[in-house]
Amino acid sequence: MILIRRWTFGVGRWMLASKQPNAPRSTSNSQRPSQIMTITVTDYLDVISSWCFWSEPTWAELRRRYEARVKFQWKIALMDPSGLPTSREQEQWFYRRSGMMMRSPFMLDTDWYDPGLQEWLAPNCVAEAAKDFGFTDDRVRLALARAALREGKQVADWNTAAEVGGEAGAIDAAKLLERAKSPAIENRVRASTAEFRALQITQRPAFVIDTEIGDRAIFSGVVKLEPLAATIESMLEDAAAYAAHKAHFGDPPAK
Repeated sequence: MILIRRWTFGVGRWMLASKQPNAPRSTSNSQRPSQIMTITVTDYLDVISSWCFWSEPTWAELRRRYEARVKFQWKIALMDPSGLPTSREQEQWFYRRSGMMMRSPFMLDTDWYDPGLQEWLAPNCVAEAAKDFGFTDDRVRLALARAALREGKQVADWNTAAEVGGEAGAIDAAKLLERAKSPAIENRVRASTAEFRALQITQRPAFVIDTEIGDRAIFSGVVKLEPLAATIESMLEDAAAYAAHKAHFGDPPAK
């Protein structure tokens, strides 16, 4: 067997390559039959955060590996002035640093940046509103992130954000805009931001991994695949152990 490491957009993956075409393969946790215990991974993010953007390959790989076994969801955690740059020059400096850390072949675009804004409500509300049109996956929010960070589009403008989101999801932009600007959507965005702050962490993305027996792991600002995957694997092993115990002994005695 040959151990090969492949890199895609800053995400390292180990792969086993066999010289024997018919060699049996081991079964990973992500391919085993579903167990009883529910595991949920929540990604708290701001749509226009550069560090959240750099985490997307890790998020995609986690979903590819474990979506059959684990529930994945994302929630908005609005950045406030304490986490925002105060000038375009600062933004460019941060982009250079994060781009170097991620070994990126391109630099993020700062043309979208507006130093007068205290938060980026429009793109986040548009992404959240798309859920009400059936888009609970990543496509709309990723389109908004790319429009800002790669193309420099002014997604802080409500109409621009709705056009980008509408095109990504084939949603009528006017209807998406109306929903995004509704009090219900802003209330949801504010509520999920409050959830994030209640965790007493500051960095986005924040990956929160929960099990129904109360186990919890929180990764604040960690975007590398390996520690997240290792934690999910550990929790899946626990889920399998709990299921095996229940199969042999059933539920605990009433008293």
